[in-house]
Formats: sequence, structure tokens, C-alpha cells
Amino acid sequence: MSEYSEHDAQREVTELEGRSATAARLFDVRRIIGGLFSLYGVIVTLAGITASEADLDKAEGVNINLWTGLGMLALGLFFLGWLWLRPMKQGARGVVPREGPPEK
Repeated sequence: MSEYSEHDAQREVTELEGRSATAARLFDVRRIIGGLFSLYGVIVTLAGITASEADLDKAEGVNINLWTGLGMLALGLFFLGWLWLRPMKQGARGVVPREGPPEK
């Protein structure tokens, strides 16, 4: 006779599914890309705001750090907004059920 009842096994499976869903939301690619682009966008934008005349002369008068930083910031905020507007579904799983009898 097994030491676990059907109820205990079902409860443990439910707990593991909850942990798996939490880990999947935490490591969602949109969160990672959005966070990194936003962080780097802020850094590069600040470098563009504080650019000297010598830096602008090197780029033929275009403040490339400012424009690149603003673009990176916009892309990062787009990914974070996408994550906020379209969160992962609770029941989404990457496992496709097999057809046929289960293996022993």
C-alpha cells in the first residue's frame, strides 16, 4: 500500500503546477527583453543628454546616443506594456498530450 493518498498526490501536483506557472511568468522573455532595453535605454539617453560638443562633432552633429537611447527605451517600454496587457494564461503548458495508452 502506498504512503500517499490520491488526495495528497493531487494536492502536490497542484502545488507543483503553481510553482511552474510562477517560474514561467518570472522568466517570460518579454520581461527580460523589456527590462534590459529599458535599463540600457535610460543609460544611453543620459549619455546623450550629457554629450559634449566634441562628441557631437564626431557624429557630424547628430546626437546618436540620445536618439539610440530613446529608441531603446521605447522598445523596452513596448515589451513591458505588451507583458502587462497580455499576461500568460494560467492553463498554458508546453506539453502536448500523447495519444494512445500510457507507457508503463
